[in-house]
Amino acid sequence: MSGAGIETAIEGRDEATARAALTAAVRRVWGYPTLRPLQGDAMAAALAGRDALVVLATGGGKSLCYQAPALLRPGVTAVVSPLISLMKDQIDGLRESGVAAAMLTSAQSPDERRSVRDQLRSGRLKLLYVAPERLVLDGFVAELVEAGLSTLVIDEAHCISHWGHDFRPEYRQLGQLRRDHPQIPIQAFTATATPRVRDDILRQLALRDPAVLVGSCDRPNLTYRFTPRGDLQAQLLAVIRRHPDQAGIVYAIRRKDVDELAAALQRAGVRALPYHAGLDPATRQRNQEQFLNEECDVVVATVAFGMGIDRADVRYVVHAALPKGVEQYMQESGRAGRDGLPAECVLLWSAGDWHSWKRLLERSAQEAARELDQDGEPVAPGADADVADAIRRIGSMLNFASGATCRHRFLVEHFGETWPPGTAGTAGCGACDVCLGELPTLPDATVTAQKILSCVMRVEQRFGAGHVADVLRGADNDRIRRYGHAQLSTFGLLREQSSREIRNLIDQLVGQGCIAVADGDYPTLSVTAEGRDVLRGQRPVTLAALPRVVKPAKGRPSLARLAADEEGLPVDAALFDQLRALRRELAHARGVPPYVIFNDRTLAELAARKPTTPEAFRACKGVGDKKAADLGAAFLAAIAGHRGVQ
Repeated sequence: MSGAGIETAIEGRDEATARAALTAAVRRVWGYPTLRPLQGDAMAAALAGRDALVVLATGGGKSLCYQAPALLRPGVTAVVSPLISLMKDQIDGLRESGVAAAMLTSAQSPDERRSVRDQLRSGRLKLLYVAPERLVLDGFVAELVEAGLSTLVIDEAHCISHWGHDFRPEYRQLGQLRRDHPQIPIQAFTATATPRVRDDILRQLALRDPAVLVGSCDRPNLTYRFTPRGDLQAQLLAVIRRHPDQAGIVYAIRRKDVDELAAALQRAGVRALPYHAGLDPATRQRNQEQFLNEECDVVVATVAFGMGIDRADVRYVVHAALPKGVEQYMQESGRAGRDGLPAECVLLWSAGDWHSWKRLLERSAQEAARELDQDGEPVAPGADADVADAIRRIGSMLNFASGATCRHRFLVEHFGETWPPGTAGTAGCGACDVCLGELPTLPDATVTAQKILSCVMRVEQRFGAGHVADVLRGADNDRIRRYGHAQLSTFGLLREQSSREIRNLIDQLVGQGCIAVADGDYPTLSVTAEGRDVLRGQRPVTLAALPRVVKPAKGRPSLARLAADEEGLPVDAALFDQLRALRRELAHARGVPPYVIFNDRTLAELAARKPTTPEAFRACKGVGDKKAADLGAAFLAAIAGHRGVQ
């Protein structure tokens, strides 16, 4: 159906016709036979010219919600995106599917920008990606309106909210667009947003009677494992060896940690590269491209390695320390398994991470306060409040990490849903260390907690976790002898536990608010009001024992096997690997990442069905008309060659 036909359908309120046209367009361009329910609602709102806020978890098909309607509406859809790398990936994928898309950025040459503007004025573009800074330049939106702007899309819309996990001050200026151009529909999209963040997005953008569509944030294909940090390098290698030759991301707090971990993994034979803002731009860009092009398996990074990472087949994300908050954890861990296939998210944590983040945040705030703008006012007014809120978020993350509650359930409830998603209940998820029984709880947890809390009191709340652990395990050292702590009633009460185990239990009690850790050079422990309730037997405590090591299963499933299990197809693993190699060759020749060609799900279906005709190739999920025409001959030849040698 043409754009004019859709306009008529909308004006006549024929939503069924509009949805049928959308489904046909998605099948023709992207090769997907059906729409998910929330996708259909979001697309219908876009075609009807309504404002909208759409929250769809990573991997839920969020981008398709505004890309497909753009094809069916006259004019151009402008998409605000925070990162050039994110724009480039989107545009590469759209062009491979035959969609007229471009971006306009400061990184382009004058000739490139002139060419894009020519395409815009001549009506040849359906989607134009821009940064928020460009959109608010004087006269730019007027230029878009003159070129036929039909819709304004705000991607990664959580960036507009102070309460979001990745606040960008420049996004705040977008609220002016509604006042200056009230006739333009605005649609905001994000993968994660708490109710507070959703309300802030609606308010900042001044959306009018918006369609608010919120999908479940749960990612059932992800398995979460939270483990106290011990021998970090050994723990990392254990995860990596569970996923041989598969893509992974490791997050660390400091640049120094990134460099050291990347070097250690390289010495262990892992194809790993570092990524952080301290690297020169050329090296940073090269390392990112090597990861995206499947030329390395693991990137060790700070959170600078962020939203621009669209590689869909990341099979694991490891946090080598606490992230800055639950929202950040959801965003960063969500970069695993974007293709919907099983993936693993591992958090290696310590209560000391809270102090590391606190020092970094306070130092950053002090540096910002010293910088003045032209009027002599602080660049970051209210920075103290921002730092306090950030520290509170890290505390919430510590509570999450140290608890023994189902990980999926905690995340779902944190973002305002009920568990299981859509219902009230107490069922386990079957995809986290707690529900898989990998994190056994202590049978006498409250008694153990009382022993620890009592010891903190007996040493007069003047010592740190290391000394308290030494007293409880009955250590014989100079410090204990100097202070006479061998005579305390708590001396040796946990002598059957190792120092590491006791320190872990202390960390859990810190995370649960029973023990406070003083700031300063000497982080001494003290018992809180909640801890005193535990001592009096007025509050029960749940403590997890150190988890058993999760070892690779014999015959660990290959990527082909994962895809086969998910799709229920008898995938030929050897052919799957051949098609992956062909995908890399084609991607290299076209200058795009391999996942832009086809994702692993599509390769799995091709390796199972082994099509022999262009029609059978086109019928596979993920194969649109243009890809069938451009790529069909190469893939059919590879499949025929494989058949011939069997």
